Amino acid sequence: MIRRALACLLTLGLVACATQPKPSTPLEQTAQQPASTRPPLPVPGSKPAETAVEQRADARLLDLTPVPFEVSRANFIRDTATRFNLDPAWIEATLARANWREDTLKLMSKPAERTIGWNEYRPRFITDARIGAGQKFLATHRAELTRVQERTGVPAEIIVAILGVETSYGGYTGKTPVIDALYTLAFRYPRTGDPARAQYEARRELFFRDELAQLFALSKEQNLDLTTLTGSYAGAMGLGQFMPSSYRDFGVDGDGDGRINLLTDFDDIFSSVANYFVKKGGAYGWERGGPVAVQATLAPGREAFDPLDWTPTWTQADLAARGYTPLGPVPAGETATPVTLAAANGPQYWLGFRNYYAITRYNNSKMYAMAVWQLSEAIAGRALPPA
Repeated sequence: MIRRALACLLTLGLVACATQPKPSTPLEQTAQQPASTRPPLPVPGSKPAETAVEQRADARLLDLTPVPFEVSRANFIRDTATRFNLDPAWIEATLARANWREDTLKLMSKPAERTIGWNEYRPRFITDARIGAGQKFLATHRAELTRVQERTGVPAEIIVAILGVETSYGGYTGKTPVIDALYTLAFRYPRTGDPARAQYEARRELFFRDELAQLFALSKEQNLDLTTLTGSYAGAMGLGQFMPSSYRDFGVDGDGDGRINLLTDFDDIFSSVANYFVKKGGAYGWERGGPVAVQATLAPGREAFDPLDWTPTWTQADLAARGYTPLGPVPAGETATPVTLAAANGPQYWLGFRNYYAITRYNNSKMYAMAVWQLSEAIAGRALPPA
């Protein structure tokens, strides 16, 4: 649900009481940038398929003119209060207690790790210990997970695998004050100074500013105490690492107690993870009983096809024309997206179907989606292909 080279543990945090620190000057973007100053579009295939994320060329360009922090902050309070019918004095008082998180800034601005292949990535998530813990977790919560599976069509082992990758089945959900993390990233998102990244960095700041606003709305709706919420350095929370907007959009009251609790209520957590899979992908949300992925071969002399858009719209005829042959059965009419993984003995080729795409909506990484699926297969006792 949040873009990471590896699965970042995104959780909520305790609000520290302190005087407001002197801020840097953030950006507030509203107007379009002239076409002449637009950054170049990404080059297809410029990154290995397993480490690249989807690229968009249709996003509205933003005005990068700096706006003073005091103005941005005042606008945020006014707009959030109006948007969600909240008391602006409460928002002001809460923000006055928030701290800048230097650790959040350092982690967010940390240079990307060297590119690793699937043969190095998979062992970080698919281990005997994680598989065993997942099987134990599944056995402990089988009744609740079975109810969710029957209601939504999302297999119990997929839900468990998500929790295993995200937080080691709740073993670590993060200790950063959520209000601090989101306040920091909403108004001080780190800038590299690279013109080619300026639009991306401005969008990220706006994303976190909206998440901060969503946190205030969530607090009111679910009666959450903002001074006690803890989570990841980027503001996600609970076993499933939901950002505030995802909590509000996809959270489900699984046990019918009138409250959506994604921090400690397993019925709500399982139902919400499944609902995210079903709803987030839109027309390509989770398909009950559908396949996830199948390994394939690529004809000699053919070049791997790595589309920038991972929507699984390619027919089997399209893929066959590009040299792909599935190594397992594929239901008639099933469309897919090709996936290339750098394995120990050379490239692995896969076809990812609608349910594979649904997993990428949780985290925009092809290797993440493959790790979740293969971990779920191992938890269910099914054999895995070599890394």
